[in-house]
Amino acid sequence: MTALLAIIATLSFCLSLLPRACTFPARLSRGRVKKVYSQVKMSTSSSIPEKILLGTGSASRKMILEEMNIQFSVHKADIDERAIGDRTSDKNVQELVLLLANAKADAILPTLPEDTKGLILLTADQVVTCNGQILEKPLNEAEFRGFISEYAIHPCRTVGSTVLTKTDTGKRVEGTDSATIHLKPIPEDIIQKLIDEGEVFYCAGGLMIEHPLIQPYIDRIEGTLDSIMGLSKSLVFDLLKKISLN
Repeated sequence: MTALLAIIATLSFCLSLLPRACTFPARLSRGRVKKVYSQVKMSTSSSIPEKILLGTGSASRKMILEEMNIQFSVHKADIDERAIGDRTSDKNVQELVLLLANAKADAILPTLPEDTKGLILLTADQVVTCNGQILEKPLNEAEFRGFISEYAIHPCRTVGSTVLTKTDTGKRVEGTDSATIHLKPIPEDIIQKLIDEGEVFYCAGGLMIEHPLIQPYIDRIEGTLDSIMGLSKSLVFDLLKKISLN
């Protein structure tokens, strides 16, 4: 009887961690953001490695992997991202982010030290689309202001890719994920504070929904927060299972 009760308790706990795609309310404190992240199912399957190679220096992607209890070492790609792919419209945006993530993997693989062979390399990319346009990291203040003015009129969408590569065999799997954000008009004083801080220039579309200054102006979100932050946990789990199959 004691063993049966333990099994039931374990199953109840696992069910409580099942991922959910939903619409989030307008205001999200940092604590609530972290809580929503933790609701994604954590797997104990043998397909989940103890350590991977992370092909990005993104702070948010590092944080997400830490929450997934996956250890990693960082290896950055030295490529000109804006020289790759077609950015004239958002019609082929999934192909664009996959192209970029694959290009990063191709650039990193030859630079890896010998003792990393056999590990999985994770590369990723993300762009923001709005009103038919592809928006990447704003190059300057004027571009950021242009992005923000568009967000007040049209919902924006994050489109991200994840590519996993086995460093010993070259086997590769890939996928994309997206989410939509509806923002209210953001006042000029808030925009200027964001510009002065400077962090928005390191984010696709200058989009930082987790920022306390932005949160009051979020109307609703369709999708998952980890996807918006640049790395979908559920997609990573799915790709890890795929790449582990013979």
